[in-house]
Amino acid sequence: MECQKEKNKESCNCTYDCETKGICCECIREHRKKSELPACYFSSEIEKTYDRSIENFIKSLKR
Repeated sequence: MECQKEKNKESCNCTYDCETKGICCECIREHRKKSELPACYFSSEIEKTYDRSIENFIKSLKR
């Protein structure tokens, strides 16, 4: 399957400017290395805090 980088970027709410933007498999891999989740797991409001921790994700589900 071919990566649809440009299409993925259309729905990406990440505010970081990085090499993996739109390349979801690489983005997930990079964040997992840091025990984080990518921006797409968070609402745009919470994503702007730049706290991509798993703990913050769980807290966001309880809101």
